[in-house]
Amino acid sequence: MNSKTFFLTFFRFLLFPISIIYGCIIYFRNFLFDKKILRVKSFDFPIICIGNLSVGGTGKTPMVEYLLSLLQKKFSIATLSRGYKRKTKGYLLANKKTTSNEIGDEPMQFHLKFPEVTVAVGEDRISAIEQLLKDAPSTDAVILDDAFQHRKVKAGLNILLTDYQHLFTKDFFLPTGQLRDKRGSYKRAQIIVLTKCPADLSISEKDKIALSIALQKGQNLFFTSIAYGTPYHIFNKKEVPLHQGQQILLVHGIARPHTLQKYVSQFDNNFKEINFSDHHDFSPSDIKKITENFQSIPSENKIMITTEKDAVKLLAFKNELHPLSLYILPIRNSFLFQQENEFNSIVETFISKYK
Repeated sequence: MNSKTFFLTFFRFLLFPISIIYGCIIYFRNFLFDKKILRVKSFDFPIICIGNLSVGGTGKTPMVEYLLSLLQKKFSIATLSRGYKRKTKGYLLANKKTTSNEIGDEPMQFHLKFPEVTVAVGEDRISAIEQLLKDAPSTDAVILDDAFQHRKVKAGLNILLTDYQHLFTKDFFLPTGQLRDKRGSYKRAQIIVLTKCPADLSISEKDKIALSIALQKGQNLFFTSIAYGTPYHIFNKKEVPLHQGQQILLVHGIARPHTLQKYVSQFDNNFKEINFSDHHDFSPSDIKKITENFQSIPSENKIMITTEKDAVKLLAFKNELHPLSLYILPIRNSFLFQQENEFNSIVETFISKYK
């Protein structure tokens, strides 16, 4: 254990009393919902909720994109997000002139990658759903992004994500741990997805994890790993595969970059990295820092890699970044143990039964 890890662990231990207080508040809040003291709104309409019990990157965005890619072929789909760190308030429906400052980086990512999908944001999920269905009456289903803990809306299908390296069964309440909801809330989910698994996860470990979660009757457990695609240029979309011998500058602002770092290190074991905070808003000084770091790499065989989420904000600096070799590394969910068809069938059947 290095000194930084030791200090962080010790500091979180000191905050343990705060975690107990936070946990009591969370238990009481859930009690009020369970006893119907706090009201819950149900819709006679297919609503799919994607969420987690913890803070930070469990892979919600790749899961939403997986569903959009799957469902837009058969249904008219809409997404509704809170719009984390956006510069606006209230309900907004994305259009051709929308920016990431208005709706947030992840909704903007959905809007750019899936132009046929209705993308909306709103803090009040109930009124936002009602307005969304008025604005897009042909909608067949709504995907609620990061809404599992927002119990005022009762979704018909809850998909709960948990990171392979940070299982909710082994976690604790904030700030000592990463949990923002109690572990027992997993029982409200119809589907649990273990994300960021090793691609070679064994059957024995799969069964061990399933046993530790203690699935409820009717719950389904799936295992996914991250699959990276071919990097494409942020502006002209030209693809350039990563290969050995390249010198890489990795630029990102994501919560848990371990999987990304491990992948990039396969091509450049000494890659340079500029790591911003999650959902970072890039400034001119950040762009200057990025440019200077990239230009300082002496090799002609160099490339700068960023994430799709960060790219939606970097697009605003086209003049400064256009001369650089800046490429986006796409990711997608890859189901393990041949579970993909089963997962697809559950989701599609859920929507179809309403039609």
